[in-house]
Amino acid sequence: MPRLNLPTVFAIMLLGSLFTGCKSASNAFWEKMGYEKRELLVSDVKKARDEQNKAKEEIKTTMERFKEVTNFQGGELETKYNKLKSAYDDASSRAGKVSGRIKDVEKTAGDLFKEWETELGQYTDAQLRAQSKQKLDSTRAQYSQLVGVMKQAESKMTPVLQAFNNQVLYLKHNLNAAAISSLQGTAASIDSDVTKLIAEMEASIKEANDFIKTIEK
Repeated sequence: MPRLNLPTVFAIMLLGSLFTGCKSASNAFWEKMGYEKRELLVSDVKKARDEQNKAKEEIKTTMERFKEVTNFQGGELETKYNKLKSAYDDASSRAGKVSGRIKDVEKTAGDLFKEWETELGQYTDAQLRAQSKQKLDSTRAQYSQLVGVMKQAESKMTPVLQAFNNQVLYLKHNLNAAAISSLQGTAASIDSDVTKLIAEMEASIKEANDFIKTIEK
C-alpha cells in the first residue's frame, strides 16, 4: 500500500485524534497508512527515550534552581523561588509524559509479539519458522531488558520529585534567610539522589538506542 505524504498523514491523524484517545486506535490508524507494528514500536521507543532525555535535563535544572535558593547570598529571593517552582512544575509534568510513553511502548510491543506468534503458525517451511522464532525470542528478550531499565529509571523519578515538592511547599511559606540556611544539608542529600537518578536515566536512554539499532537492522 502506498504511503501518503506526511502533511496529509498528519492532517488525517489530527482528525482521528478528535475521535480516539486510545493507543490501540492510534496503532490501527498507522497500520492502515502502511506502517508495520515493528516500525510503530521503534517510533514509540524513540518517543519514550526523548521524553526521558527531556525529563533528565529538567530535573537537572530543578536541582540547579534549588541550589541557587539554598546558596542565596542576596538579591531577590522570591525571583529565585519562582524559578525553582517553575522548574519543578516542568519536571513533574514531564515525568507524567515519560510514564505515558512507556505505557505506549508496552502496548505496541504486546501487539507486535502477539501478531508475530500468530504468524509463526502460518509457516509451511519449518526452517523459516525456526529462524523467525529465534528472531522473535531475541527481540523479546532485548525488549524485556529495555522496558525493565526504563521502568527502573521511571520509578526513581518519583522520590526525587517528591523531595523537590516538599522543599517547594516549605519555601512557599518560609522564604527567609533562616529557612534557607536550614536547607543546605537537604540540598546535598537531594543532589546525591539526583546524581543517581541521572545515571539511571542515561542507562535507560542508552538501552533504548541499542534496542532501536538492533530492531532497525
